[in-house]
Amino acid sequence: MYVLFEEDGAFKAATVLADNDSSLQVETASGKRSKIKAANVLLRFSDPSPTELLSRAEPAAGEIDIPFLWECASDGEFLFSDLADDYCGHKASPVEAASLLLALHSAPIHFHRKGKGRFRKAPPDILAAALAGLEKKRQQALAIDRMVTELKAFTLPPEFKPLLDQLLYKPDRNRPETKALEAACAETSLSALHLLDRCGAVRSAHDIHLRRFLLEYFPQGTAFPSVELPTIATELPCATVAAFSIDDAATTEIDDAFSIETLASGWRVGIHIAAPTLGILPESPLDAIARQRLSTVYMPGRKITMLPDTIVEAYTLAAGRECPALSLYLTVTPEFEIVAHESRIERVRIAANLRHHDIEPLFNAETVAGELPDFPFRNELMTLWQLAGACEKRRGKPSAMQGIHDYNFDIDGDPDDPEQCRVRISERKRGSPLDKLVAELMIVANSTWGRLLAERGIAAIYRAQTAGKVRMTTSPLPHEGLGVAQYAWSSSPLRRYVDLINQWQLIACIGDRAPYFKARSDALFAAMRDFELTYAAYAEFQRGMERYWCLRWLRQEAIDSIGATVRRENLVKVDHLPIVLRVPSLPELPPGTRVALGIETLDPLTLDLGLRFLDTLEGESDEALDDDAADALD
Repeated sequence: MYVLFEEDGAFKAATVLADNDSSLQVETASGKRSKIKAANVLLRFSDPSPTELLSRAEPAAGEIDIPFLWECASDGEFLFSDLADDYCGHKASPVEAASLLLALHSAPIHFHRKGKGRFRKAPPDILAAALAGLEKKRQQALAIDRMVTELKAFTLPPEFKPLLDQLLYKPDRNRPETKALEAACAETSLSALHLLDRCGAVRSAHDIHLRRFLLEYFPQGTAFPSVELPTIATELPCATVAAFSIDDAATTEIDDAFSIETLASGWRVGIHIAAPTLGILPESPLDAIARQRLSTVYMPGRKITMLPDTIVEAYTLAAGRECPALSLYLTVTPEFEIVAHESRIERVRIAANLRHHDIEPLFNAETVAGELPDFPFRNELMTLWQLAGACEKRRGKPSAMQGIHDYNFDIDGDPDDPEQCRVRISERKRGSPLDKLVAELMIVANSTWGRLLAERGIAAIYRAQTAGKVRMTTSPLPHEGLGVAQYAWSSSPLRRYVDLINQWQLIACIGDRAPYFKARSDALFAAMRDFELTYAAYAEFQRGMERYWCLRWLRQEAIDSIGATVRRENLVKVDHLPIVLRVPSLPELPPGTRVALGIETLDPLTLDLGLRFLDTLEGESDEALDDDAADALD
């Protein structure tokens, strides 16, 4: 006697060794003996053998017309053997009964299981919906196969065009297009980005990096909503000084300017900061814009400002205007000691916007050590530079910019069509007299105002460095890298939200009004946290875009080998470019060693640059090995 039974979701046939009322001892064709429950037995038979039963039943089950079988079945529950008798028109043989059981089991859409060997046919409406879903899946599978074929032939399927952003940046693995792309990538051994590029879906590598950033941080676009220009404060007292700013040629958000008056003994030095908070009120629509953006975003060829152009234009310290400003006046002795300070809210006449490219040929390390030529603001700059040197000495720290290089990217052509552009990269070593002058006076302003807020017990956001880690905090902690007791960013309110917050607090402090942000304010903590994360992300994006244009320049100039300086281990800084990366083939060399490197791979899509060691070079780099100290400065 043989039995057909169900075990672990599978049908098996075996020879009966012992038959008890509730259980049986059986042996399968493989020789395995086991004990099964009698309730699991679906069919008892004596012919054919267990092996032959299944080998004959399985192909026969595949020949059964399932839709016809569904038509034959009654509406209620039924036993498979009863339906087998009806379907065959006679008492079904063991093979016929087993084949029908296998057919029922393989058609869960048409027949629902109700127990051991018992089934019920699916209701017509449920069956129709299930069949429609099955057909949809079949058509989807065909579409996926077609899309895979097209992708392998480097042709973009028409379904991909409206979904490119999603496929590139946030793929939905439940979509057939994503499944097709993944399958095609596996068969072509290409990444999704490179495959789509081969299919002509990528406008440019520049567009890829820019779109990724914009979709994450500016999903609604970079355009500003319509806002009303706030009333410019004209009732403010007008300062008696004439101030001047010092910036590079591309700066439009001019936050700071300087003035100097000669006293009977020494000078009165003015540090004047643009005061947009006189028109932008907390919780106003303009505040909401700045709070959402948190900072201006910089990249070669363009920038995304924190504030609308009309607001920047209204409050920037442009030459020829009287501008609202928060001023810090320093009383300085002939020995360049700062013996007193005073803060004012006023209008300041801006006499000039000095630009680096105009002034540095006249005012530089060589000319300040010799005889300065005659030019506007010559004496003022010299006095401020001497003050800056004294401030640096008192801090006990060398200039944070010393030895660090700035890189300017001039893009000839439309940045929206970068493949048709030409890029020029110029290098400028920081730490010049102009750099030191501006940096030291900003340190004085930010540390002095930070101390003022701390002494008055007014909440503020500070930038601290302890144990080598730079971070934002609401506590007036020291900035060890700068050698100051506290440092509150307050000098760039047109382009940083933290500075805007601190300026609100400062203006309340100076005007003896209640500050908007109270101590331990949730809004203050939230703004600080969001700013720190966003500011770091913006900086990372800027570095990425600069790297893109560096790779474009290397390709544009057909450069196949470059010089570099070893930082540590196999980390190198490429000469004349803002690129720091690892070179696995680099031998063990001391930091500062100059090396020649060959370019093996260059991929603007992924920003990958593969270099190999060629040889060591004579001479030393003039660039600082560690530029982390510049982190705290503007």
